[in-house]
Amino acid sequence: MRAVIQRVSSASVTIAGEISGEIQQGFLILLGIEAADTQEDIDWLTGKIARMRVFADDAGLMNLSITDISGSALVVSQFTLHANTKKGNRPSFIRAARPEQAKPMYEDFMQALGNLIEIPCQSGEFGADMQVNLVNDGPVTIIIDSKNRE
Repeated sequence: MRAVIQRVSSASVTIAGEISGEIQQGFLILLGIEAADTQEDIDWLTGKIARMRVFADDAGLMNLSITDISGSALVVSQFTLHANTKKGNRPSFIRAARPEQAKPMYEDFMQALGNLIEIPCQSGEFGADMQVNLVNDGPVTIIIDSKNRE
């Protein structure tokens, strides 16, 4: 499971001209689910995100988590995060989970993260053509892969 986490002052997802999800301060999370992912990946990644201290404290230091600031999360499914670009110029997405596996895991991820941060996650629509708007605060962008736990 791979996530691109952006600290935002605001973010939204629009589908066919209608806003599907919208937040103020918090995280925009682009989430890619791999065929080999399990509930263990969801638990590890949501815990890591909920505890990540990247929000400024009173001294301006990145010492606070999303729960400390009562922030929100907007989660957008993005299978292209598992693109393999090793050969040729056309990416291969063979490692990305098929929709019948990925969609329930995406929903489980949002539920688990919402429980940890105590605010339901906002979202796009799985598999839809989406326009994502954000104001990246910092900018702070972090990439986490549950298969490469650094």
